Amino acid sequence: MLEIKNLHLEVENKEILKGVSLKIEKNEIVAVMGPNGSGKTSLSYAIMGHPNYKITKGEILFNGKKINELDPSERAKLGIFLSFQYPVEISGVTVSNFLRAALKNAKNKIYSLIEYKKLLIKHMNLLNIDSSFKDRYLNEGFSGGEKKRFETLQMSILEPKLAVIDEVDSGLDIDSLNIVADNIKKIQKKNKMGILIITHYDRILEYIKPDKVLIFDKGKIIKIGDKKLVKEIESKGYKDF
Repeated sequence: MLEIKNLHLEVENKEILKGVSLKIEKNEIVAVMGPNGSGKTSLSYAIMGHPNYKITKGEILFNGKKINELDPSERAKLGIFLSFQYPVEISGVTVSNFLRAALKNAKNKIYSLIEYKKLLIKHMNLLNIDSSFKDRYLNEGFSGGEKKRFETLQMSILEPKLAVIDEVDSGLDIDSLNIVADNIKKIQKKNKMGILIITHYDRILEYIKPDKVLIFDKGKIIKIGDKKLVKEIESKGYKDF
């Protein structure tokens, strides 16, 4: 579904990714780990089409289509979703209104108010999110766990083919992590989406078990393995790789 070929990426004339190649199939979970500054988040921005991240060489293919030149909204319409590590607050915009606008743009379909409310409640019930959540301003006054749960609600209602999840476990206590991880598993089971999950820690990968683990360092993939590789990292750190 997603294929990246020899990707080179730069920001402000500094090369960040230096020849990254990888594939993600439908319903496959790929975990990306590595030290700070290794290029993990830059990879997620490249996939989503961040305008400040310039591809200097290589290709990104999604379902066989080259998407190097597509803007983020066009990639979203193809079925790519990016869950942010630090979701932004938007005062005055309710969760309900934001999701309705996002759904309209991503699906290119206008839902009646009644249709939309039924759809929203259906997805909130699936993820065990209280209905009062929909009337709150976007991420304003949200705890870290609530912000990440809202990211999963977006993911659920937009039904992407590929979810790029950037450090969703950052700043979560164990209870919030359990809830967020369970929500991601529910969504994947329903949609059979591919997942690229970026993390520093083994903890979330105990819940969202990866089919493949990639270790990044200095803008390159330096090791590919399975879940056992995560245990090696936990016990030894990155220095042995």
